[in-house]
Amino acid sequence: MSYSNIVLIIILFALLSYSLFNYFQRKRIIKVLTQEEFIEGYRKAQLIDVREPNEFESGHILGARNIPLTQLKMRMKEIRPDKPVYLYCQRSSRSGRAAQMLYKKGYKQLYQLKGGFKKWTGRIKVGK
Repeated sequence: MSYSNIVLIIILFALLSYSLFNYFQRKRIIKVLTQEEFIEGYRKAQLIDVREPNEFESGHILGARNIPLTQLKMRMKEIRPDKPVYLYCQRSSRSGRAAQMLYKKGYKQLYQLKGGFKKWTGRIKVGK
């Protein structure tokens, strides 16, 4: 086996390990909710849409605040750590990353919409 093949195998193994670590960490820190479960609880929680403003403006869940993942570190003080945080994005990957960031800062009640906004069939608001 050549040196370049060994390096490639090591890189692939490292990427796979990192992906598996992130997957299991997210499963541990965030509870994924069906749309029905999400609807039951989000009115008593902080509903955060972590998509970019243009995505938010094209349609969002009624009552959601837009705090894009790209701005989350700077705007984290807008989210109370003592109340449940319901997160969603377009498909679920950004809300998972947002949950990891929040968890590291002490937020514990983290929930995510299964399938993201793309799968949402409930009421929405378009524009501000």
